[in-house]
Amino acid sequence: MGLREILLRATFEKWAVPHFNFSNLETLKAIAEAAKEEDSPVMAGTSEGERDFIGLREAVFMVRSFREELNLPIFLNADHTKSVEAAKKAVDAGYDSIHIDLSKMPLDANVNGTKELVRYARAKDAIISIEGELGYLRGESKFQKKRIVIEPNDLTDHVEAAKFVEITGVDRFAPAVGNIHGISLDEPAIDIGRIKQIRADISQNVIMVLHAGSGIPDDDICLAIKSGIANIHISTELRMEFRKELEESLKKDADEAAPYKIMKPVVQGLKEKIKEKINLFGSAGKAL
Repeated sequence: MGLREILLRATFEKWAVPHFNFSNLETLKAIAEAAKEEDSPVMAGTSEGERDFIGLREAVFMVRSFREELNLPIFLNADHTKSVEAAKKAVDAGYDSIHIDLSKMPLDANVNGTKELVRYARAKDAIISIEGELGYLRGESKFQKKRIVIEPNDLTDHVEAAKFVEITGVDRFAPAVGNIHGISLDEPAIDIGRIKQIRADISQNVIMVLHAGSGIPDDDICLAIKSGIANIHISTELRMEFRKELEESLKKDADEAAPYKIMKPVVQGLKEKIKEKINLFGSAGKAL
């Protein structure tokens, strides 16, 4: 079963496919092994910065290797791609999915750029999944030491969302519904009513995505899934867990120099965090 079919199944059965970002082999290993142990489909994503560090083709072959070795429905996504040119490079490299994020551009430029990528990707690979974004997500993928104020104009309008989805032909749609990047001093106030309204207005075959899932209370995550979200992104929580586990590993044996010995407890700690999210999202046991 391909990514589109899995995401559609999640939409209609009211659970969500987890998406975790990675920037090294250890994090990807934790993602793949945790998903396998929980029998869950999973998306592994790389931002533009993460892709620059790992390499496009390297990321493709690493994910493909885990997919084949573990017989696992794991899919590689080019996350928050800020230009059509960069998105096309990810298509050409063999990514399973592209998230083109032109949300900071004027609406017409966002629509036209997203539509251009959809056409390009379809010509290259008929089954590739393309995601577009509308609305403005504030914050950064780290702990925010100041309060983030969301302006009304940041949020996605349901009428514009429906037009955007229809014109661009995207497979997945990411709205701004009170979610923010990173973990802030205040818990994000997710607008469940807005999620329901957008879900009702866009095509039922288009998947709704919740970005910036780190720091959102579990109850709101569950409500968002029940309201139509079928794909949830986690990055900051994994980054913070990685750092915590690495610091603890180095403290435990300050004389250890073998990277694989230092990283073993880091991978295990990441796996536990990933499993928590898999079970929260309801995707455990769904890897058919």
